[in-house]
Amino acid sequence: MNSPAQSSETKPMGKYRWTILSLVFFATTVNYLDRQVISLLKDDYLEPLFHWTETDYANIVVVFQITYALGMLGAGWMIDKIGTKLGYAISLAVWSFAAIGHALAQSTFGFMVARGVLGVSEAGNFPAAIKTVAEWFPKKERALATGIFNSGSNIGAIIAPLTVPLIAATMGWSWAFIITGAIGLIWLIFWFLVYEIPAKHKKLSPDELIYINSDSEETESKTSSEKVSWLKLLTFRQTWAFVFGKLLTDPIWWFYLFWLPSFLNKQYGMTKTDVALPIAVVYTMTTFGSIFGGWFSGYFMKKGMTSYQARKRVMFIFALCIVPVISAQAVGQYSPWFAVLVIGIAASAHQAWSANIFTTASDMFPKKAVASIIGIGGMAGAVGGIMLAKLAGALFDYYKGLGSIETGYYIMFFICGFAYLLAWFLFYVVFVPRIKPVVLD
Repeated sequence: MNSPAQSSETKPMGKYRWTILSLVFFATTVNYLDRQVISLLKDDYLEPLFHWTETDYANIVVVFQITYALGMLGAGWMIDKIGTKLGYAISLAVWSFAAIGHALAQSTFGFMVARGVLGVSEAGNFPAAIKTVAEWFPKKERALATGIFNSGSNIGAIIAPLTVPLIAATMGWSWAFIITGAIGLIWLIFWFLVYEIPAKHKKLSPDELIYINSDSEETESKTSSEKVSWLKLLTFRQTWAFVFGKLLTDPIWWFYLFWLPSFLNKQYGMTKTDVALPIAVVYTMTTFGSIFGGWFSGYFMKKGMTSYQARKRVMFIFALCIVPVISAQAVGQYSPWFAVLVIGIAASAHQAWSANIFTTASDMFPKKAVASIIGIGGMAGAVGGIMLAKLAGALFDYYKGLGSIETGYYIMFFICGFAYLLAWFLFYVVFVPRIKPVVLD
């Protein structure tokens, strides 16, 4: 006789979990929309008005990066402690008010304060999002669900340049911060109306609940609000696998975000108007990469692989797909669009990799520790992003002084190309050569 979990897969289970995922997708879109507003207003509005130097703006950016890194630790712990519903709501409410608060800034220091609060609070998005996926999806669907919500970051990156300059031009720069920040407050209404953990949700069918918990070894009622010690988590090899995976690969995504427009300008003479279409193409490609990456590991699991085997295989494949980015400048000699496409493929593979490495946290750790692990790894990724940004700046300044800034970009693309293979080796060969889920007392 079939078990309840088995029989539930042969009949309709319901789709309410995808409604929950849509909320996480929109929250991630808002997350990236809010963080990009300042960069889109810098040259035409904020820099002339507040007399910023490049150092002033750099300091504002660094404040965000540092507070985002520190916020990852606190956000992950808070969400594991008080639960997904309240933790996600607090994080988004604070970052929405912080985004609106930029409109009140009257000095460089004021923007640094607003940016710092934004960084701390925005750090809560990914720990809460991954924990939501762990609560609402079985392992075979988690990478796909992660890929879908993570694509919200790409949508935010596309929407921002299309809307923010228009708002600023028609209503004033302060309204760009106010309107984009207020969107998150609207999201909160739907979050409180719709979200609850599956075991307590009145709109969830019994069949879908069985399906969600079909491969779960724990019950939500026992794990939803237990305290998890960071020090204890740091004693596990699985934690360090995730930390180094994020430390080495997250910075590459930040490099694309911050330096791609400058690369197209310095290498091919593209103006701000010229780079809009290539950047939109890159982020559109990454949207598909994020979703495909999540689907791909699920495909192998349906073929009989364990989650460990499936993630290991697809992450290696995507790491190989990123290597050709080292040729971006070489192929760009024939047409800048060849360089854009090579970078787009690499960025897409990054998002596919990201969908799977995020999911390894819920594969290896019980639900009560997932947000904390995401926070620890996210902090490592943010610190790596600061380090890589400093390295990029130093390289570009040095080679620009020699009249050969192209050499600096070549070195950076070389790093981008091979970072993922190193991360894969450390994850699956050094730290976690065999899957062994962590048991927390």
